[in-house]
Amino acid sequence: MKRFFPFMGRWLLALALAIWLPGLAQASSTADHSKFESLKGPFASAPEVTKACLACHTEASHQVMKSIHWTWDFTNPDTGKRLGKPRTMNSFCGSPLSNEPRCTSCHAGYGWTDARQQPEPVQENVDCLVCHDRSGGYKKVATDAGHPLYEPRVMGGKSVMPPDLAKAAQSVADPGRDNCGACHFNGGGGDGVKHGDLDTSLVKPSRQLDVHMAADGANMTCATCHTFNDHIPSGSRYDTTAKDPHGLDLPKDDHNRATCESCHGDTPHKQAKLNDHTDRVACQTCHIPEFARGGVATKTWWDWSTAGRKDADGKAVFIKDDHGHLSYSAEKGDFQYGENVRPTYYWYNGVTEQVNVGDKFDDSQILRLNKLHGDSKDPKARIWPFKEMRGKQPYDPELKTLVVNHVFGKDDAAFWGNYDYAKSIKFGMDYAGLPWSGKIGFIETRMTWPITHMVAPKEDALKCGQCHTKDENGRLAQLPGFYMPGRDSIRWLDFVGLLALGGALAGVVVHGLARIVMNRKTRHD
Repeated sequence: MKRFFPFMGRWLLALALAIWLPGLAQASSTADHSKFESLKGPFASAPEVTKACLACHTEASHQVMKSIHWTWDFTNPDTGKRLGKPRTMNSFCGSPLSNEPRCTSCHAGYGWTDARQQPEPVQENVDCLVCHDRSGGYKKVATDAGHPLYEPRVMGGKSVMPPDLAKAAQSVADPGRDNCGACHFNGGGGDGVKHGDLDTSLVKPSRQLDVHMAADGANMTCATCHTFNDHIPSGSRYDTTAKDPHGLDLPKDDHNRATCESCHGDTPHKQAKLNDHTDRVACQTCHIPEFARGGVATKTWWDWSTAGRKDADGKAVFIKDDHGHLSYSAEKGDFQYGENVRPTYYWYNGVTEQVNVGDKFDDSQILRLNKLHGDSKDPKARIWPFKEMRGKQPYDPELKTLVVNHVFGKDDAAFWGNYDYAKSIKFGMDYAGLPWSGKIGFIETRMTWPITHMVAPKEDALKCGQCHTKDENGRLAQLPGFYMPGRDSIRWLDFVGLLALGGALAGVVVHGLARIVMNRKTRHD
């Protein structure tokens, strides 16, 4: 296939993609839902809309409830470890536990107020509109466990009106970038905060920001690549495909296009030397030179240990930087942000070792919340780009476990307003059913997020000299374990090379002189 592909396969693939992908990006529903009497309302609640949807889409809710969008639960097939948002610790607020319903506002359902147990499998509680509303008016409330507003409410000093549920129901179609972004762009507490390569600049990106999603590029949506089979999405940071052995995925295949190779194959370049890199270097490494490039900053540092400052009048201190970002919060500590951030590069084979609630660790070193597997000797590993989130988090220095922060809720247990770590952590740990010694320390942490979006145009891809260089600021200067021409040198090998070069040069000189001498002798004779 590789021998044939450069001649005819690439041309046929380009033709197929030119016809097929724009169709996927622009696909819409085959029915005009504005004509359905059952969707004209009025609706008193969002679950009533779902009930109306289920009259026709009888299996949809059962499919959604099997997806990670609903369960927030995943068992890693490589490690056998059970993961998911209620179990896996993160470098932002720590865990959803005790912080419902703030965290479950991004759940693909309604009313999940207790993350210690799976959401109740009630069909009407599946949120159809969060993915399929195309009116632009539907929005979940950040504090209501996945529900939208049902009555006017004053929020942030402004009166906010509830969405028109009937209008939203009649607008439904295939998801757009804004549908996915409603949750994925705002992870970690705000626009662009968590991932770095996902923020609102991708709703209408320029070609320089993302060649796939730009209107003057391929004009794709998220679901063009993250395909859905029976409402089960492809592509996951819990189970990343670091190297796609399947390669090209035409429409008749498994409909999993969440890898670069599934569309571009494993020999996408005209230059053979560039294709020599694809087995060891991820496409994203060269084609996403920086992230957070759309004008939205991403959070890069969060230090909980500095929380609690008050001014001379005893009032909580809150400080914003020159860009309007909160750089210090008396309730949560210090923050740092970045734009046009250069990724950190690691060998990665797709296996990640996550730290779960209650896991013990060695506190004599920096704690990696999701340790990456793979090295230069691993045939399944490639060099990948990551956002590396840094910070300091509270932990139990006696039990050597991370603690559960209780950071949300206007109840008697929300003690962060008084900066009483002990009371807040005790509430969180009791809520999670975990032991706590009563002691609090702070440990420096790292958490990596794979960079796969904001793909730059090919003319902006990394140049050879940005990696193959002895410059200490080279892209791969700190990546150990392998020999890279232009960056590394081996004395004996360099000496042998110089000898060979010198010998070759001497041979050329001797041969040239001999030709001159023999030419003169021939003329004389």
